[in-house]
Amino acid sequence: MKVVPLGAGQDVGRSCVLVTLGGKTVMFDCGMHMGYNDERRFPDFNYITTTGDFTSRIDAVVITHFHLDHCGALPHFTEQRGYHGPIYMTPPTKAICPILLEDYRKITVERKGETGFFTSQHIKDCMKKVVPLHLHETVWVDDELELRAYYAGHVLGAAMVYARCGNESVVYTGDYNMTPDRHLGAAWIEKVRPDVVITETTYGTTIRDSKRARERDFLEKVHSCVLRGGKVLIPCFALGRAQELCILIETYWERMGLKVPVYFSAGLTEKANRYYKLFINWTNQKIKESFVDRNPFDFKYIKPWNRDYVDLPGPMVLFATPGMLHIGTSLEVFKKWAPDERNMLIMPGYCVAGTVGAKVLSGMKVVDIDQYTQVNVNIDVQNLSFSAHADAKGIMELIRQASPRNVVLVHGEKSRMTYLKSKIMGEFGCPCYHPANGELLEIETSQDIKALMSDQLFQESWAKEQQRRQELQADGQVAEPITQLPVRGVLLLGDGGKRLPRLLDPSEFDLDQVPVVSGPNVNAPTGGDQQAPAGAIAESPAAMDESGTASDTVVFSTRKVFDEAAVAKRMGLDASADLSHAILAAISELLTIDSAQQVRDSKGADRSQTIEVGSSIKISAQPTDNDSLPALLVSWAWEEEELATQVLVIINRVLG
Repeated sequence: MKVVPLGAGQDVGRSCVLVTLGGKTVMFDCGMHMGYNDERRFPDFNYITTTGDFTSRIDAVVITHFHLDHCGALPHFTEQRGYHGPIYMTPPTKAICPILLEDYRKITVERKGETGFFTSQHIKDCMKKVVPLHLHETVWVDDELELRAYYAGHVLGAAMVYARCGNESVVYTGDYNMTPDRHLGAAWIEKVRPDVVITETTYGTTIRDSKRARERDFLEKVHSCVLRGGKVLIPCFALGRAQELCILIETYWERMGLKVPVYFSAGLTEKANRYYKLFINWTNQKIKESFVDRNPFDFKYIKPWNRDYVDLPGPMVLFATPGMLHIGTSLEVFKKWAPDERNMLIMPGYCVAGTVGAKVLSGMKVVDIDQYTQVNVNIDVQNLSFSAHADAKGIMELIRQASPRNVVLVHGEKSRMTYLKSKIMGEFGCPCYHPANGELLEIETSQDIKALMSDQLFQESWAKEQQRRQELQADGQVAEPITQLPVRGVLLLGDGGKRLPRLLDPSEFDLDQVPVVSGPNVNAPTGGDQQAPAGAIAESPAAMDESGTASDTVVFSTRKVFDEAAVAKRMGLDASADLSHAILAAISELLTIDSAQQVRDSKGADRSQTIEVGSSIKISAQPTDNDSLPALLVSWAWEEEELATQVLVIINRVLG
């Protein structure tokens, strides 16, 4: 499988990720970057092809939600660059996308005077290519490629998308929120066990405090500012956090009996609230139930904003779009209110680097709005996170739900990704990557094989599981119902015809007559979960038991080929260093730190070095000649395959 971020690789904004699976290519999201006003605002589509024939290169485009950093480049890509294939998005996203795109076009063209931008007709023609994607509905792009959407929270209509072609599958999360709020539910996905999960990491190092505490802090700050006669500016995007905070303010004003005027940028949000009413089934249960008696989006205290109000005396509260102070009403009002220290600016969400919002949050007291305008920032700046992105805890929970074989991190800052990557690899033991924009990531995928399990192996595995459950109950713990049965056996591949592969207990056949076979992952009909790592080789040497009698065991071995120059550069070694010795020393050190097992180093008569872990795991450098690539040899007995998996993860960390 191939993964290439054209946007959001070690960055926030301009989300666009190409994934090739089973010979099909899917573009997930097609967004713009709010920190740029030149050609960098759109993804570099020339990476795909320079001839303009995008339709033959891309089988489908999937848009996860309507935020411009995920859909803002779509009309440019389809109408100006020439992609004519299918576009998939949920019905709420299809309804709201053209509203935001048209608003973006007006600001860019009519206010800033840019030329060569997409037109209103381009937006309409682009939307005609959209195919609706409903929650939990499997949509076939063609005879091989299937898509399925899952609820993502975040904003109305946001979806995570599962794509499968042949034996390869991927989950692309887009933006999601694992915590329910006042108008949307929490993200959820089945245990689909994809080859890859591509997840956002906007708040990858943050664990938020309780939602109730944040709401109380927000209301107290707003109330204190209006009591002293100040004005409160709350920049937010028209859909999502806007509705969340409006519901919060509406409830508080009702309870406190406040008369201070509250405004919202007119036009865009009125249309947005109309769609919230239309797609009420995408909201949470509380909103659905209250909707029968009263529409919670018909606000009593919040009125449309008029530009003439900006210079009115006295306190007021204004929700203004957009949320990063880079253009629009929020920026115009900020320039007026920023010099007055009685006023307050509350930033409820994330700000991309380069925007005015990011500059203000960094503590700058004089901000350059453009080459002609400078603003003194005396306003009281507060950063209260009401962002609808998953925090570190939520990201880990989603990975636990989906149970992927590999994880790819996008839509986040590199420093946060690096921390989260180590945390994911440590907790889940699966490879994790964070490619930069334009960096090709190739991920090896394994093929699942159905196999017949022998009665003896099933009965022994079942008995062990029942014993484990009895031990849990004896300790006063609750034993969950058996939905999966871990088994450990030996796979005998079929003959390529009608005979299916078989999963047997080692005692069921003569090991001396078993040929050496490759051992891919196995999905036994009963639910095999414990397998040898893909690419391993099963062998059957004779071993000696404690009484000195010959006994049989099964040993797996694998070669880990590596790039000498790349490893030496990463380890800071010069050409004269003994690279194999340095690699084995690094592996031994990490095993000593991370593994509870005893680690032993030994040297042979030819000065070759071997690392031994547990009772059977051995790691050594393979001798090389001019025709062979450098590699490590790793072997282990089938009884220690869990420990071997942990060892292989550490080896991968050293070899890169």
